[in-house]
Amino acid sequence: MIQNREPFLQTIAARLGRSAPSLTKPERNWKHLPQHEVLNDASIEELIEVLREQCLNIHTTLKNCTRHQLPEILNETIADYGGGRVIYSDDPRFRVLNVLPVFDQYEHLKWQAANGEQNINFAEQANVGVVISNVTLAESGTIMLQASPKLGRAISFLPENSIAIIPKSSIVPRMTQAAQFLREQSHVSSCINFITGPSNSADIEMNLVVGVHGPVRMTYILMEDY
Repeated sequence: MIQNREPFLQTIAARLGRSAPSLTKPERNWKHLPQHEVLNDASIEELIEVLREQCLNIHTTLKNCTRHQLPEILNETIADYGGGRVIYSDDPRFRVLNVLPVFDQYEHLKWQAANGEQNINFAEQANVGVVISNVTLAESGTIMLQASPKLGRAISFLPENSIAIIPKSSIVPRMTQAAQFLREQSHVSSCINFITGPSNSADIEMNLVVGVHGPVRMTYILMEDY
């Protein structure tokens, strides 16, 4: 309960030389929504070019492939990072995309709630973490992940290297569309991560340092959906 609100507001209004304020909630009419206009008319190919340019700014490698080429490109990327331990989310799309045999070539762990602390312990020692983006923001080069018992946020934070598979259909112009996507979901995770390339900081004398903590390096693999 709010006590003495009306006298308090009347006192402030009087000091400002204004009439007593109305406590009636104002009617809001949002006529102008400029956030919806940015890149609104861009084609998917144009959005990809925006994403490609932004990846240069965020020190992230962007690779293109077809769905059939994905296992080869993923394996090549993991090998380039030095192989080692690989942790990945319990995402059914990995099986559909036929990349599980790639993980079998390395010491690996699929994040599952039943693993308990083993998930965190393995992620701390992992060299590579692999996820699939739910929504990808072209304007900022950002991937969106909704944490769940099958997708721990540590997959993208603790390993030294991170790989995000980006379905072409997941690309949207900017945060505006990502927010709309979440609004339309019947269930929204209590933890939503927006990840823009590898970790970096310019806190010390405004000098940008990439790879302050995990991940030190990041690769986006842009995949055609068909």
